[in-house]
Formats: sequence, structure tokens, C-alpha cells
Amino acid sequence: MTDMLKTPRAETRGPFLVAALYHFVSFPRFADFREPLQAVCDANGVRGTLLVAHEGINGTIAGTDEGIAAVLAFLRAQPEFARLEHKESRASAMPFLRMKVRLKKEIVTMGVENIDPNRVVGTYVEPKDWNALISDPETLVIDTRNDYETAIGLFRGAVDPKTRTFREFPDWVRSNGGLHDKPRIAMYCTGGIRCEKATAFMKEQGFDEVYHLKGGILKYLEEIPAEESLWDGACFVFDERVSVTHGLQEGEHTLCHACRQPLTPEDLLSPLHEEGVSCVHCHATRTEEDRERYRERQKQITLARKRGERHLGS
Repeated sequence: MTDMLKTPRAETRGPFLVAALYHFVSFPRFADFREPLQAVCDANGVRGTLLVAHEGINGTIAGTDEGIAAVLAFLRAQPEFARLEHKESRASAMPFLRMKVRLKKEIVTMGVENIDPNRVVGTYVEPKDWNALISDPETLVIDTRNDYETAIGLFRGAVDPKTRTFREFPDWVRSNGGLHDKPRIAMYCTGGIRCEKATAFMKEQGFDEVYHLKGGILKYLEEIPAEESLWDGACFVFDERVSVTHGLQEGEHTLCHACRQPLTPEDLLSPLHEEGVSCVHCHATRTEEDRERYRERQKQITLARKRGERHLGS
């Protein structure tokens, strides 16, 4: 393990350090681990969401460099997470409202029994080798993320399954026999965790050459210069930053708090956009009763903002 993976590195962009992490491991004591982990995060002023299950841990947290270092040290002191890796980025403001440690059946929900990345998984590809792999015409590139994520960015030439949730991915694979037409498959996701399960599932389905981007899009955007990149757009992230771009700089997207879809600066100019109430993506699917309810919530958010506070419903 490198020093970077043991201690968060100091950077100047943004006062808050964001750590994305996951680790698949047999973890039968996960239920008893929730309260101690919550307590360590709270004591160090760290916020975000961590999911713990029998198969390991997954989540994203943010705080001061010292706070994140303390939480990571606590995690790596557990025998199950001694080899835990994480990815870092910065945020100009705290990107989470609270700290939640949740008990789950799966740390990333696919809904297929007996898929174990510790038993069988695809071949990892380092970011520096990814361009060559996906540029090969004999490689089929698949984005394993959901439709609201792929809407703002994709690798050039990638197939977008347009799934609404990761649970839909197995059925999409089963219903697309043409996936066997290419000798190799390359898969990617935001930070790598969905591909752990997706490649394991693909191997179980009889695909031989299955590869996945190590560290996901986030690691690629961190390491590969923009002028060499085959990534188009921005990468959706599950916090208040909404998106990041090359160098893991914060993107220009905001979030519609009615439908949770990412919005571009152009989307904000639409007559269908009303902050916290509707946007170009959801205006036609919401009733006026819905919008009145959202307006009341937005009024409370605005009042909290004027008081210098953050409303929990924002």
C-alpha cells in the first residue's frame, strides 16, 4: 500500500477532503460495527454516508484532512479493512449535511444472489492503460452507471444501458445477446465498486475476457491529463458538488431537488426550471399539488439560507 493510501495528501483546492472508499470482504460482525464507526466519524467532524454489510463497506465521507485521516486509520485498524483503499478529491464547501452509517444487505445493490467479487472478478486495468483498451475495435465498452449519471458524461464509444438502478443491469445483460459479439468487454463506473459486482456477474454469465477500470472514472480523471483523455463531459458524484471534471475539479452542474437529476447551466435558463420545484427533466411528470409541496419546502430552505443555516431538506 502506498503512502497516499495511508494518509490523505494535502492540496490547496478546497478546504474539505472527500474520501470515496469501498472494500469487499467477509464481515459477519457488520451490525455491531455501526455504532463505533458512527461515533468515530462524529468525534472527528466527518460527514457523509457509509454502508456496512456482510460483504464489506462502501461510501463517501468528507471533513478536514485530520478528521478523514482519523476515520481511515480507525477503519484500517480493523483486520477486515487493513487493505482498504480510498480515492481523494477536494470540495470548496462541506458536501454533506450529516453523517450516516447504515446497515445494508449489500454495499452496492445488484439483487443477484451469490455474486462474490472475492471469488471471481474481472481483470483490473490501470487508468494509464485504459485508453488503449477501449480504443481497440475488438473491445465492447459498457458504462454500468444509471441513466441520470450517464446523461452528463461517458467514455467515448461506450454503450449506455440506460438503467434507472443497478438492479436493472443483470436483466439488461441477459436480454442483450449481442454482447457476446466482441471478444472482450471493458466496464467502468464512478469509483469502481459497481464494476466489482458487474464483472463478477459477467464472468458468471460465461464472458471470458472482462476488464474494469481500476479506481473508476474518479481515478481516471485524477491521473489522465485532459488533452489525453477519452472522457467526454463530467462525472456525477453523490454529494452536493453534483459533478467533477478532469483533475477532480468541481463541475458546473447543480441538482434539481424535485427529481434529483443533474442540471447544466443551460437547464437553469429553461422556463420549466423553478428552483427546488421543477426542471426540464421532471416538469411534465409532476402534478401541481407536487409543485406546491416543493415550493413550501423551497421556502423553508430559502429562509434557512438567509439565517446562515442549511435546511436538512435541501
